[in-house]
Amino acid sequence: MTFYYKNQLITPQLEPKKKEKQDFDDRLPFPYEIKTIDPELNEQILKDFSGERTGFVQVGPKKWFFPSGYAKEAENYYNFELRPDDVIVATFPRSGTTWITEMVWLLCNDMDYEKAAEIPLVTRFPFLEFSSFVHQDTKADFLEENQTDPEKYKLVEEVAYPAWKILAKTNERRFIKTHLPFSLMPPNLVKAGCKVIYVARNPKDVAVSFYHLNRSMRTQGYTGDFAKYWCYFKNNLQPWTPYWDHIKEGWNMRHEENVLFLFYENLNKVNLRPNVEKIASFLGKSYTNEQLDKLENHLKIENFRNNKSVNFDVMESLGIILKSEEGFVRKGKNGGWKNYFDQEMDEEANQWIEENLRDTDFRFPV
Repeated sequence: MTFYYKNQLITPQLEPKKKEKQDFDDRLPFPYEIKTIDPELNEQILKDFSGERTGFVQVGPKKWFFPSGYAKEAENYYNFELRPDDVIVATFPRSGTTWITEMVWLLCNDMDYEKAAEIPLVTRFPFLEFSSFVHQDTKADFLEENQTDPEKYKLVEEVAYPAWKILAKTNERRFIKTHLPFSLMPPNLVKAGCKVIYVARNPKDVAVSFYHLNRSMRTQGYTGDFAKYWCYFKNNLQPWTPYWDHIKEGWNMRHEENVLFLFYENLNKVNLRPNVEKIASFLGKSYTNEQLDKLENHLKIENFRNNKSVNFDVMESLGIILKSEEGFVRKGKNGGWKNYFDQEMDEEANQWIEENLRDTDFRFPV
């Protein structure tokens, strides 16, 4: 993608700089077995999710669920070379990730709203594993649909290009978005010195928001209703699930010096300011009340939803995201699940939550 900022042309290079000597001896073997799922189940899921064309895999003893493209990149993510000044936002999908990444980027970059407006968030805060979710056949569809526009055709290629390769050649400070659980990230994450912010959100709201994302993102292409989607979600048949293992891995890292664990519910209430200050302090930054007032106003959902830089307008223009009235950033509120769960589903969900929280000290804010 090419952008102009202060009359300077910014064009991310697609290929990392070649090293004088390339040594792979220090690469760690990926420690988990990757298995394809049951053929009959695979066929059923492919019918409901048109974006994937080959099938799905499960990884390791926890059976992390991914599309087929993850298998060839798993070792690259596991061996991704971290830097001490990296800032990583790690979440389970639809846990306020877009909102928190915009906040973090501004806090780290002296509240440069001009640059934030001119350079899309997807470029400022690359999504580490997104390319694994763009099946080659789906990508071919996007290329064919945009073949009459050379610029859009090129953008499709860039969007589908592995972010870890782009990040590897980036000379400036890196901001990295990921939904990978800690166990699938580089094992030296804690010792590398980089800053990691993990955000957790109530699974009912996550499921509803993820449902809408899966319907709007053609790389997912879900065509069913929410009731069926909920069955996939709670049975760990959605990307990045099992949800509870993901959350528990984040929770267990909360005492690490370079890890900040947050609840989305706290970031979206009247106590936003102390949490923004906590995040700023964690990132080694301090701002005046006036500056923080401006940031909070910038992050208000009614303003945020109209911010083209964070709303994945590029993806929509390419046809990767279907146009909708809600847009990529939805309502940003807690409790929206009540409009989707009937009494039976709610009781089932509550039992599921209770079972998974048993014997843990993890609890969501009331």
